[in-house]
Amino acid sequence: MNPVVINERFAVCGQIRPKDIADIARAGYAAIINNRPDGEVFLQPSAAAISAATQGAAMESVNIPIAGPDITEAKVRMLQKVLAESRGPVLAFCRSGSRSLILWAIGEVFDGRMRKKDLVPFGNARGFDLSRAVGWLTENGY
Repeated sequence: MNPVVINERFAVCGQIRPKDIADIARAGYAAIINNRPDGEVFLQPSAAAISAATQGAAMESVNIPIAGPDITEAKVRMLQKVLAESRGPVLAFCRSGSRSLILWAIGEVFDGRMRKKDLVPFGNARGFDLSRAVGWLTENGY
């Protein structure tokens, strides 16, 4: 697990395991967002297992699964709500961190903090392809 820090309140990473939670808490994260649907791959830890591990570390755990074209404005707003209400930094994960960053980036465009045309270069600078976010925004009239 190697989080990519997006800003002082948000970071993304690939799949985490329950045994990683103590290290994540020690790194200062107050909440985890799981953007990976259960059963996506064999032997992937379940959302319930991740959530149970966060309880022992006094962290919040939120499940906002995204599969394929599953992005909705409601899911973007759920991620934003967790960020706004968290008592500290939030770590979101999926298989690679890409879906987590896509949700965040769409929210940034919704709220006028980023322009759609800046998403791909922003993602590239952090090792992610945000063209899916641009496509989603375009298809949905943004």
